[in-house]
Amino acid sequence: MRKSLITIALAASAGTPAIALAQAPAPAAAPASEHTLTGNLGIYSSYRFRGIDQTFGKPALQGGVDYSHASGFYVGNWNSNINTGAGFPGGSIEMDFYGGWKKNWGEWGLDVGTIYYYYPGTDATAANFPANPRNGKTHTGNVNNWEIYIGGSWKWLSAKYYYAVSDYFSLPDTNGSRYFDVSANYDLGNGWGVVGHIGSFKLDNWKTGARNTDANYTDWKMGVTKDLSGWILGAAYVDSNSKGSCSTDVAGNTQFYCFGNSASGATKFKDVGNSTIVVSVSKTF
Repeated sequence: MRKSLITIALAASAGTPAIALAQAPAPAAAPASEHTLTGNLGIYSSYRFRGIDQTFGKPALQGGVDYSHASGFYVGNWNSNINTGAGFPGGSIEMDFYGGWKKNWGEWGLDVGTIYYYYPGTDATAANFPANPRNGKTHTGNVNNWEIYIGGSWKWLSAKYYYAVSDYFSLPDTNGSRYFDVSANYDLGNGWGVVGHIGSFKLDNWKTGARNTDANYTDWKMGVTKDLSGWILGAAYVDSNSKGSCSTDVAGNTQFYCFGNSASGATKFKDVGNSTIVVSVSKTF
């Protein structure tokens, strides 16, 4: 106490206000922003959407941007290259636009929203796009899809249900098609993680004649990830039981998920739901 009084007296005699020797209060922390903006970018050896090959076995460059508000509302855009032979005649890019509301309560979470899949440049015609085998209806023009969804999560498990409010990727009379997804993302520590997924798809009002071969299927994935300073390296085994045989039957028909890609004057056919290993590197900014 005595030492403090002497110090103050000396400071005062030197013309320095004594109060200057008091510890200045720490500046108040800036309030957390209610707005969050992030971007993402990734390179993948193949683009599989619900287990189905979208790039005809070629690599994909993908990226997007997301905005979220503290209230839980969010909007975003995500993009990827695709292949015209994967059911997108004349197209080369997929653009997804989505929005919804997401909230967590401890270890539980809820997510509701809508998503629109847009494929600019696509030009479906009766000659290059399948007609509904039940009624012969065809689609011409741009390929697109609009869905609503609801999902829930608990710790490292999540589930989401998608319902098509438009014709499913422009296949005639297929609104009401649905997809149910269950996924897991478990942190092993030290930057390592394992991911798993199983999904079930039902295409509404679509049968391929007497063969009764429809487009319904189940797909699954199992993989591992490694975080290297924010860059996520991934490798996953992807497979499905979709019907994609390209062997023709007596009527000359192939199965639903046998897609054709025309290049250099020749058409190559591929089972787009067969098994593969997808390796990737991605980052969120």
